[in-house]
Amino acid sequence: KRKLQLSPEQCSNFYAEQFGKVFFPNLTAYMSSGPIVAMVLARNCAVSYWKELLGPSNSLRARITHPHSLRALYGTDELRNGLHGSLSISSAEKEIRFIFPEAILEPVPTGQRARDYLNLYVKPTLLAGLTALCREKPADPM
Repeated sequence: KRKLQLSPEQCSNFYAEQFGKVFFPNLTAYMSSGPIVAMVLARNCAVSYWKELLGPSNSLRARITHPHSLRALYGTDELRNGLHGSLSISSAEKEIRFIFPEAILEPVPTGQRARDYLNLYVKPTLLAGLTALCREKPADPM
């Protein structure tokens, strides 16, 4: 989590893929008009989960179709929708590096790398913990 205020130039760089669209000048002016709170959400399927919480990008439409979404609750119109969400994992990585340049992004292991990680680190820890629990036989393990 980080609170910061972006300059118009930083906003232009952050939203570079929107350059040339009619709303681009208003977007960069709005996003640089005051402080923002940037956060990284780390979880399985984080991008799709966050999109679901956000709701449609147009807050006015969100109030009709997704009334409990964050944008329906906190946005004011189609531009000032209250929150930003990355469109994909690759854009999330780019945006995290932009806002949090000191962050270390490690790829989530999959396939054989994930199995190797589980076998090397997780399974031995679980085995030791469960073995100790069985030896103790507590009346109330929780």
